[in-house]
Amino acid sequence: MAGPQPIKIAILAMGGEGGGVLADWIVDLGEACGYIAQTTSVPGVAQRTGATIYYVELFPRAQAERDGGRPVLALMPLPGDVDVVLASELMEAGRAVQRGLVTPDRTTLIASTHRVYSIAEKTAPGDGRADSRQLLAHGEAAAQRFVRFDMARVAEEHGSVISAVLFGALAGTGVLPFSRAQFEATIERGGVGVKPSLAAFAAGFEQAAQPPHAVHPDAVHDAALVALPSPRDPQVRALLARVRDDFPAVARPVLVEGVRRLVDYQDPAYAAQYLERLARIASLGSADATLLAETARHLALWMSYEDTIRVADLKTRDSRFERVGAEVRLQPGQVLAIHEFMHPRLQEICETLPTALGRWLAGSGAPRRLVERFTRRGRVVRTSSLRGFLLLYALAGMKRWRRATWRYAQEQARIEQWLGRVEASARLNPQLAVEVARSQRLVKGYSDTHERGLRKHATVMAALEQAGATMAPALLRELCDAALADEHGDKLRDVLARHALSREAA
Repeated sequence: MAGPQPIKIAILAMGGEGGGVLADWIVDLGEACGYIAQTTSVPGVAQRTGATIYYVELFPRAQAERDGGRPVLALMPLPGDVDVVLASELMEAGRAVQRGLVTPDRTTLIASTHRVYSIAEKTAPGDGRADSRQLLAHGEAAAQRFVRFDMARVAEEHGSVISAVLFGALAGTGVLPFSRAQFEATIERGGVGVKPSLAAFAAGFEQAAQPPHAVHPDAVHDAALVALPSPRDPQVRALLARVRDDFPAVARPVLVEGVRRLVDYQDPAYAAQYLERLARIASLGSADATLLAETARHLALWMSYEDTIRVADLKTRDSRFERVGAEVRLQPGQVLAIHEFMHPRLQEICETLPTALGRWLAGSGAPRRLVERFTRRGRVVRTSSLRGFLLLYALAGMKRWRRATWRYAQEQARIEQWLGRVEASARLNPQLAVEVARSQRLVKGYSDTHERGLRKHATVMAALEQAGATMAPALLRELCDAALADEHGDKLRDVLARHALSREAA
């Protein structure tokens, strides 16, 4: 018969989130309450900022003395042999489940539901984000008890760090044989940031102590019931009135967001052009609003393409300085310095110029080489300084002349060609038209990323032209998914070859 077992706790946290502090708190708590405690850590490799597994075992000192010796405590958690798992982020909870550390017969899983995206998720050509709903479902199925809420938000609200919220949630579950007062005394003994840590602890304790609520992760409001905003600008009001009067209710939320995005990007006239283009899709008379909604979404994204003017605009907004200050917890009297690394290529410079001038410079000899010489290396621009701010502010001010730039002419021609394919496909096969509309997801970003996306989109559209009306919607979707699967287009070429389609521009 097995003897008494230690309490086994695994903590999965990322760099800077206080995982080590949390482990030390648990050790100090255990030792103060008459337990022998041991903690170890295993650093992760290149997972966001470096995820680490901290492992703590607690064994009653009185039991050890009765047994006549000291317990031998493990250095690492073993699958199927962990009592409590604390995860600082939802993907970390998923990693714990994947490693078998969470089991339904014994493990209490405590996790924050916010996401910090991994490098693989951020660099994926398409939407590489893991599905949070699946992560939650796996955690629910794997754990004996699953306590979760947005602990990052709670920590932010109380001016503390997520480790204090996790410590409070651990206390709130009642899974450890210690009182709330003993937990709080541990924080007080630390002597650093005691007041905000105790506030965050209390919030975490209250959240974890509440009974689980049955809110389905897919619960959403009926899109048709979303009220339209009431802007002060008469031009914007007219645009929203057109959305209300000329388009079906189910598509209105997407159209409203598209109008908002394009007014911010350029002006109300540009948003009006957006609605005029969508009116062509609406006039096709499809009973299913999916085509209109998908075209509206992707058209808004394409019309708000990233150019040098847009980048400068975003980097000089008040909201950005406020956001950065909040992220670094800027205190009164402190000075915030923001350094931007800028490396505009010759092509981006040409595209920002008027169409004729940009084309001339791109095809010139000596002038082109001279510009390339001065743009060979990147520049660091300090936007928190007057000189750096005014430089980008002047570039952002070129928004009023954006319609005269070479890039604008190129993008509008591409948009019209894409819309023409959507219209032509809709007359033959509405489902195929939906996939043509969604193919815009291949075109995104700026610089080299944008160029690769354009090449892949051209390849997929060439295959569509080759197959014509005989192409199945599922095949076009497969081509787009393959194009997003890797940076260099290898999988796209494989799918094209398998279906005996043209690999032009691939």
